[in-house]
Amino acid sequence: MLARGFLRDNPVRSLLHGSIFAGVCRQLRCPSVAGRTMRAIADLLLRVPLKKSDFHYDLPAELIAQAPLPERSASRLLLVPPAPGALQDAHVRDLSALLREGDLLVFNDTRVIPARLFGQKATGGRVEILIERLLGAQQARAQVGASKTPKPGSRIALDAGGEVEVLGRDGEFYVLQFHVPEALEQWLLHAGRLPLPPYIQREPGLDDRERYQTVFAREIGAVAAPTAGLHFDDALLAALQAKGVGFGHVTLHVGAGTFQPVRADDLKDHVMHREWLNVGAELVQQVRRTREAGGRVIGVGTTVVRALESAMRDGELLPFAGETQIFITPGYRIRSVDAMVTNFHLPESTLLMMISAFAGKERVFEAYRHAIEQRYRFFSYGDAMLLFPQG
Repeated sequence: MLARGFLRDNPVRSLLHGSIFAGVCRQLRCPSVAGRTMRAIADLLLRVPLKKSDFHYDLPAELIAQAPLPERSASRLLLVPPAPGALQDAHVRDLSALLREGDLLVFNDTRVIPARLFGQKATGGRVEILIERLLGAQQARAQVGASKTPKPGSRIALDAGGEVEVLGRDGEFYVLQFHVPEALEQWLLHAGRLPLPPYIQREPGLDDRERYQTVFAREIGAVAAPTAGLHFDDALLAALQAKGVGFGHVTLHVGAGTFQPVRADDLKDHVMHREWLNVGAELVQQVRRTREAGGRVIGVGTTVVRALESAMRDGELLPFAGETQIFITPGYRIRSVDAMVTNFHLPESTLLMMISAFAGKERVFEAYRHAIEQRYRFFSYGDAMLLFPQG
């Protein structure tokens, strides 16, 4: 059964929502319409630890999309306005009617590299390598799957030709030196295999090399696609542009850590993975002009929101390039966007926690219940939501 709303299930917050809430508001002379103020005060008075299990839901396996639809923008779109607005079923191609002239869509222009390689140790043992990040100088940080932990100095003969030397560890990853005949970035384009997510239970095909990339991908470096962007095709972009919707771009190279499960049940013990991003000065100016003109900033995917929130300083968006480990959970206020286009995310995932911070956990889980009942398609090749913040 889907988890219910946190306020409804948690007796401490339920108590605060009643008499204690009211007493505090009387002392602080809150306005009579201050339901939101009361909830904020309660959260400040007593922070109840968030648990991974608070974000569990059951999903029928047949709703996990195993392949993309023939047409990108034919995916379904669930419109989720602030409560108590009604949920609405639409399609991604309807965005040109749902958005307004003067709105700004912000995309992640990262490009997925064929980051999965296979090889063999000198002892004969098979090895699987998933590159997490290109480091320059023919080096990469990677996950290495082998029957025994490879030692520094050991070498791996690659099935695609060339070899890899293990230089050492970097946390849960390995630092590898590649000995291949081309620049590593170019060599991977023909030697590597596309790293489809583990819940897609098939081998990647030729179509995936196109469909697991956005049409605006240009900055090479991700090992997973910014999946909300997969829904946009040239026809939809042209219709949005004709409507007067603006486009901006950030870069966030999605790392292998995005597939890592949250292992700690108490979320304060979770260590978020690192990802590299760039929010440029041009995008910052686009956001400022949009807001000054009364337009809305709409992040296409959680990676865009993660990048923009990492670039916020004292409530202001500023240019920033570097790594982020930001972990957004309910209680955090997302200020950088006014709406999000986002896919449906895995149970207990950091992405589900982020959108719950944006739209409210109870509202998000209401939308997920609706999506399951209406047989929406989930995860990377699945359908999407247009999500607005809680009131």
